[in-house]
Amino acid sequence: MPRPKLQHPTRSPTRSSAGDTFDAYAAVAPGLETLVAAELKSLGVVPRLEVGGVEFKGSLEAIARANLWLRTASRVIVRSAAFRAQAFHELERLARAVPWERWVTPGAPVRFRITSRKSRLYHTGAIEQRLVEAIEHRLGVAPQTERTTGEDEENDSSRAQLFVVRAVHDAFTVSTDTSGALLHMRGYRQAIAKAPLRETLAAAMLIASGWTGDMPLIDPLCGSGTIAIEAALLARRMAPGLNRTFAFLAWPEMKTAIWERLRDEAKDRALPKAIASIEASDRDRGAIDSASANATRAGVHGDIEFSVRSLSAIDPSSNQSGYVVTNPPYGIRVGEATKLRDLYARFGQILRRNRPGWHLAMLSANPRLERELRLPLEERFRTQNGGIPVRLVTSRVPTAAER
Repeated sequence: MPRPKLQHPTRSPTRSSAGDTFDAYAAVAPGLETLVAAELKSLGVVPRLEVGGVEFKGSLEAIARANLWLRTASRVIVRSAAFRAQAFHELERLARAVPWERWVTPGAPVRFRITSRKSRLYHTGAIEQRLVEAIEHRLGVAPQTERTTGEDEENDSSRAQLFVVRAVHDAFTVSTDTSGALLHMRGYRQAIAKAPLRETLAAAMLIASGWTGDMPLIDPLCGSGTIAIEAALLARRMAPGLNRTFAFLAWPEMKTAIWERLRDEAKDRALPKAIASIEASDRDRGAIDSASANATRAGVHGDIEFSVRSLSAIDPSSNQSGYVVTNPPYGIRVGEATKLRDLYARFGQILRRNRPGWHLAMLSANPRLERELRLPLEERFRTQNGGIPVRLVTSRVPTAAER
């Protein structure tokens, strides 16, 4: 999260002196900050890396564009206020000066995610009560409130505006969520296989691997098809947020015409079909059925060749180069790693025999299993997948002449 810059909330700290620029922050899974920064730069804003996210300044249109196009970020928030309060009467006074009416219409539902560390005001329920009263003071009517705990903010069925409030050493920051459901929830993945991979992490794997959509790609352990689907979206230049809604769309000052123009531009930019072939296979028929259904909802089913086959059934390719991007099992539980050694060893053998000259990008949580591939591996990033520490490793499979 961005560090608080203390100031009186009546000065409208979400805006710059130009009057139309927000202090925004793209939250991201640790380890993926540079990828999000590169995405933001391509969208025309100047990013500044922080641990766990990227700060940037931008207009409401820039905020909308970021939500529409970011493939690897978790959510986008804007700073609404920053102030210091050591007593509840100070909090009440300063909270009433926050322009809540910019983000909430009278009577609309709201929810808060409040944390307090090393502060005199530590009771989060009492802090929330003062904030709700401040909104009522500004809007003239008490807002509906929803409770949020843990990962509840991921719930895409909630239409309540989320405010993220942090108090550290009596310094308060109030941030307004612009995304609603987390950005990995593109809307296409309803059928889920075992150990699902988040869409944002799948996109990060593809981008970090160096694949740009002009070479063949295969995921031989595709599960619910997330890597292949994200690859098709990337190859066709389709905006990942095109078919979902966002919290900022309900803001009183958001003009519908801006969003409609951005969506029309995104539709016009999309290619009719992926240039190179994309294959997704799995030995589990149920996984392939799920992946196929997800691809249909994403609008890219015709860009992916799905098949039920084992890892050992990867056949030789006429293409001298391409990409294998996959998320194999990690062997985290006791005894699993021993069983998976043969899988990884066979995977390496198949790549050397049938896909020499191709590039491998693989998510891994076990260096011992990595070594079974017998390929030179290079780390691209470290992050977490489902709470498990993982890293993306890549390799160019040597040809027979290079061995």
